[in-house]
Amino acid sequence: MFARYERDEMKPSIETAKKLADALEVSLDYLVGEGDLKVLDKKTFQRLEDIDKLSEADKQNIFYTLDNLIKAAKLRAL
Repeated sequence: MFARYERDEMKPSIETAKKLADALEVSLDYLVGEGDLKVLDKKTFQRLEDIDKLSEADKQNIFYTLDNLIKAAKLRAL
């Protein structure tokens, strides 16, 4: 069945595509090669969704902290 999808002989239904994305723990966007956040796994995506639900002040604090942790990790990698 997957070979037929790969050869473009048939297209999966949206339900089938969703199940496949869930099984692979990726987003539908990633599965079809669309979207800017192609590399996010489900856990990371869930974290971003959780952050998005917070107040602007909490978001700014989280991103400030995250930016500094990323900067420190990059410096250590040099």
